[in-house]
Amino acid sequence: MNTTPQTRIATFGELLLRMSVADGNRFTQANEIKIHVGGAEANVCVLLSQLGIQTDYLTRLPENDLAQLALNELQKYKVNTSKCVYGGERLGLYFVEAGNQIRQSQVIYDRSNSSFATIEKDQINWDLAFADVTHFHWSGISPGVSKEAGLACKEAILTAHKKGIPISSDFNFRSKLWQYGKHPSEIMPDLLQYSTITVADLDAIEIYFGIKTDNTESDEDRFQKTFELLKAKMPFLKTLAMSFRKSDGPAHLYKGLLIHEGNFYQTQEHKIHVVTDQIGSGDAFNAGLLYGLSNKFSGQESIEWATACGVIKQSIHGDFAITNLNEISHFIKNGSSNRINR
Repeated sequence: MNTTPQTRIATFGELLLRMSVADGNRFTQANEIKIHVGGAEANVCVLLSQLGIQTDYLTRLPENDLAQLALNELQKYKVNTSKCVYGGERLGLYFVEAGNQIRQSQVIYDRSNSSFATIEKDQINWDLAFADVTHFHWSGISPGVSKEAGLACKEAILTAHKKGIPISSDFNFRSKLWQYGKHPSEIMPDLLQYSTITVADLDAIEIYFGIKTDNTESDEDRFQKTFELLKAKMPFLKTLAMSFRKSDGPAHLYKGLLIHEGNFYQTQEHKIHVVTDQIGSGDAFNAGLLYGLSNKFSGQESIEWATACGVIKQSIHGDFAITNLNEISHFIKNGSSNRINR
């Protein structure tokens, strides 16, 4: 990846309004909704921008005040949104009912026929959009939204590949998307084959590529075997990272694994006693990894950064990881803290 100060990471995906039921209530008890702005690729941009990396966020939006609300939120964190295109009727929404230690969180999507889902061929001039870009990042959510969004994503990937821009991807399988008649295994391998860096999980790898590993083996063994099998399907792949989450009573154990340029790295397991908001932790992990690799950190440092960002996000309400270099560095050195910084 480019290591000059001009590192500029572009992402493409759907900008969403997230509607969270307030006060731990269920959907059917809701009388109040809290609004956050989110979307996997936007979340990556927001954290990278806070860490000092220039970011371009590309999407298609309606021309209305809800879209402006969402854009304002990105611009607050210095994400460049000037390459976005306009058209269509509506912004995508998703609704969240927060779970607890007993029941799962629930998500209901309202994204059909959104501006992003109805994007048409050639609506973004990718040659122009990538003129000053050193890296492109996308996720498996976009091709799940609609056939059209998948085709636009493919245009972006092929343009980046043709220009020799390194491509990173997040497998990001969402079972509630993929409603347009295609199985992910028919679409995703073709798009993922150009990635040099990817963040994945074992379940999504099985859904997209049919690659299975023995779940009686250790995470480390499964991870390394998966990488070998994945390389045959993704010929440009140099870097694979995964986060692993397990329960330890009410606490969560969270760690990161990485293969980078032929070497294997892993972090310690972090014990998370209280999860404020899990949504966006994978995007924070992605951003931390891209930050480390952009700055030519060692493999070990890069996976420590990715994992620290993933942990810290879980202490923050909303989709965005609102943090900074000092806080992440402090976490990497000292772990979790319940002290007051004063």
